[in-house]
Amino acid sequence: MIEFDKFTRVEGKPCGTVHLFGLSTCIWCRKTKEYLDEKGVEYHYVFVDLLDEEDKANARKCIEKWNADVSYPTIVVNEKKIIVGFDEEEIDKEIDSNER
Repeated sequence: MIEFDKFTRVEGKPCGTVHLFGLSTCIWCRKTKEYLDEKGVEYHYVFVDLLDEEDKANARKCIEKWNADVSYPTIVVNEKKIIVGFDEEEIDKEIDSNER
């Protein structure tokens, strides 16, 4: 289970549980967020660099469970599939396979 509660929810069509960890200064993180917006899916995101120090540390611990490099963007889908980086093909594959 994602053990972090600082996400912002974006409304959209349900396509599984999608969590995006990003940085506000990262172009690939912004592109990933924009892509999810364009797809119209429901997801939760957090810009780790905008958190206070304690929450940043907690976010990094959470990311590390899924992505040992703690790189951005990191997308966790249904707490099973991890997409690291901006990868439209992988995002589409996961969204399409989880669309309700």
